[in-house]
Amino acid sequence: MMSGEQLKGPSVVFVIKDNIRGHENQSAGVAWWLGELAGAQIVDLEIPRLTGLQRFLSYKIQAGRLRYGRPEYCLKWLEAADPSGLFLSVTEKMRSEGARADEVLFLSAGSSGAPFCLALARATGGRCACVMTPSVLGTEPFDFAIVPEHDFPRPSSNLLVTLGAPNMIREELLKEEGSLLLSRFSSEGEKRWGLLIGGDDANYTIPPSWVEDVLVPLLEEAKDHGADIFMTTSRRTRNETEERIEKITKRFPDVRMLVLGTREAGNPVPGILGICERIFCTEDSVSMISEAATGGHVVQILGVDRRKGLRKTFQELTRKIIKNGIVPVHFLWGAPRFDLMIDSFCRRGLAVRADAFPEKNLVRELKKKPAGISDFNEARRAAEWMIQRWGL
Repeated sequence: MMSGEQLKGPSVVFVIKDNIRGHENQSAGVAWWLGELAGAQIVDLEIPRLTGLQRFLSYKIQAGRLRYGRPEYCLKWLEAADPSGLFLSVTEKMRSEGARADEVLFLSAGSSGAPFCLALARATGGRCACVMTPSVLGTEPFDFAIVPEHDFPRPSSNLLVTLGAPNMIREELLKEEGSLLLSRFSSEGEKRWGLLIGGDDANYTIPPSWVEDVLVPLLEEAKDHGADIFMTTSRRTRNETEERIEKITKRFPDVRMLVLGTREAGNPVPGILGICERIFCTEDSVSMISEAATGGHVVQILGVDRRKGLRKTFQELTRKIIKNGIVPVHFLWGAPRFDLMIDSFCRRGLAVRADAFPEKNLVRELKKKPAGISDFNEARRAAEWMIQRWGL
């Protein structure tokens, strides 16, 4: 598509917000490009936070019938799940904007927002799009589904397969956030390295020992190269790991910024991507790897610890069975499935693994970026795909 070309698509995009930053980042990224390419007005919708029995009934029991798309049931589900009147606020906004039902798109990411997205679309006559595969509902009932390849989605006319996660990263944002970051944290060095550290989940763990084993050698490498360090952790990072990081970095004056994700609400990642020439990211974070690649970086992937126990044993057993051709690759799960995703980034020249810090090799690889690497933007591609299909 040519830059600045205005295309036909939705006139209003209602973005479902579920208070999960990663989900909202993905849907907001796609929505922004729908606004940029098709001139759509973007409206955020905060959904209620259901708990206890109401959450179980609404999401696990009653939401299943939303797949059939009957407007009267969808409206009934909305009234039960959201007595505050989300449906009324949506219809009032449509009237005030003069938007017809066939000009409206509802967009959500993750499982919590998906039932609201589908119900509002069917109750109003609009269209709906989901990012990732919603539990219970699946992707089939949605007009558009944007699903990462490591979820092994079945091919379908309503589905776009992405590498990693769509996000808000774009050139203007990197420049703006980078300038703000440098106004807060001074850096006089010619080189800047960004470190994006994730945290614990069902497959990975970053214990305090990782700081000594991996982070300290990397900080020593940065010191030898005269690079200033800009570092952030995530909301999933262990408190004791953050404390160890905080203690260790006091020995390294070249650490110009350390933002601890469990203590600060802001998101420094776009700023780091905007000002740093090299980006390191832990393997557990699909979102940060995707953001760094979208920002035009060849992401250097840092290994972390894998969860031990039966879960890891079964994951490795599944990997071996698949390698021997006994079952298809879509049965892969857990950390081995994310290894496959990282391998895809590496094959496309968007990432390299940095487990042993082979410094000379990495410098050689990073001096010349693959042609077209700056064109990697899955949020933009998703928006273009929906616009192309809008009139069908």
